[in-house]
Amino acid sequence: MGFLSWIIMGALAGWIAGIVTQTKDRRGCIGNIILGVVGAFVGGLLMQFLTGQGFDFGFDLASLVVAVLGAVVVLALVGVARKSQKK
Repeated sequence: MGFLSWIIMGALAGWIAGIVTQTKDRRGCIGNIILGVVGAFVGGLLMQFLTGQGFDFGFDLASLVVAVLGAVVVLALVGVARKSQKK
């Protein structure tokens, strides 16, 4: 997958993950891209751990779903970290 595909997939995954988790944070386009790319990495690691098989990140629906799930996990971890800092 090329660099431009990573940016597009990251932006979509970060945006969808923000909608799914209903966060009030305004990340913007760059924040969504970063969240989506990190989410794709985390989601790929989780898929590899759960299935025992490698995951190919092509530009398809399965990759988008994995990236969104990974981004949701990242947002959940960030939310837990923020709550523990406020105490």
